[in-house]
Formats: sequence, C-alpha cells, structure tokens
Amino acid sequence: MVMWVFGYGSLIWKPGFNYDDHLVGFIKGYRRVFYQGSTDHRGTPEFPGRTATLEPAEGEVCWGMAYKITKKEDQEVALTYLEVREKQYDKKAYVDLFTEPATSAPAVSGVLVYIGSPDKKVNENYLGPASVEEIASQIARAEGPSGPNKDYLFQLEKALDFLGCEDKHVSDIAKEVRRILSEEEVTIS
Repeated sequence: MVMWVFGYGSLIWKPGFNYDDHLVGFIKGYRRVFYQGSTDHRGTPEFPGRTATLEPAEGEVCWGMAYKITKKEDQEVALTYLEVREKQYDKKAYVDLFTEPATSAPAVSGVLVYIGSPDKKVNENYLGPASVEEIASQIARAEGPSGPNKDYLFQLEKALDFLGCEDKHVSDIAKEVRRILSEEEVTIS
C-alpha cells in the first residue's frame, strides 16, 4: 500500500523523511492561510510565530508538493516523524491531488494532509484571521527553536516561486515583512 503526504508549508522544501517520488500539485476547496500559531518551531509560547494552515474555501486551490512513500518501514518512520513535527496541527484529512488545472480527474486520491483547525478547544495555537499588516508584524518579530519566523515565510515564498505556483496571501505577507524589516533597518542606521 502506497502512502502519499501533501505539503503546503515547510514540507515543500524540507520534508524530513524518505520518499520514493514527489509531484507538484494542488488540492481543491482549500486555501493556504497564516492563521496557525507556532510555539514550538517558529515562535515561543510567549510570542508565537505564524505558519501556514489550510482553510476550507469554495472554488479555491492550494498548490504544494506531494510525496510518495512506498516502503512500509519508510511509511512508519515518516508518520512517527510527522506526528511530532506537525503536533500543533490537530486535524488530518485525506484529499485528492490534481496536477493539471484543466482536468477533473485527480492524479492521486487519499493524500494525507495535516491541518490546524480553527477549533480553539482542540487547537490552542490557532491564531485566526488578521490583517496582512498584523500577520507580517508578528512574523517579522517571532523566532523559535527552528529559527526566525520570517525565514519560514521567505522559504515558502521561494519554494512556491520555484514550483511556479503563485499565492497572493504568501506574497502579500512577504512584501509587508520586507517593508517592516527595511524600515527597522533605516531606524537602526
């Protein structure tokens, strides 16, 4: 039995597990949003960072990378690893992956994806919607054990650009973070 995992955030550029193949593709009915708090990787409990999660959105698509894991041992290792890495994401879903915008038939079905839901009872790190300026301000300043939150954002922007996938939410936030950082640089000088 083959297992597929879909990455729409840092899994795009840093999966961290063995895989046999990968596909650039998209899932339907979701959009990528920076509404998930990160207190274990890109922020702290005192000052959470913001990372991407998925939000149901009629008619929208979210591009990313899907990884095929064939060997049972690799699947077990990957799942154990992902359960730790994605522990602040409280929901798992199995989705269809598409690779061609014009087709209605998925390239792969039953692809595993981790989602940080908006249910604060089970997802205490959900930060929710905010303006681009608020999200960018938080990202510009947050830092955690995995590094600065802005690095996560910029690496995601770069990875999506490399894949040829435009995401206005990501690019708008990245642009605002750059503006904040350049203003701070001028103030320091």
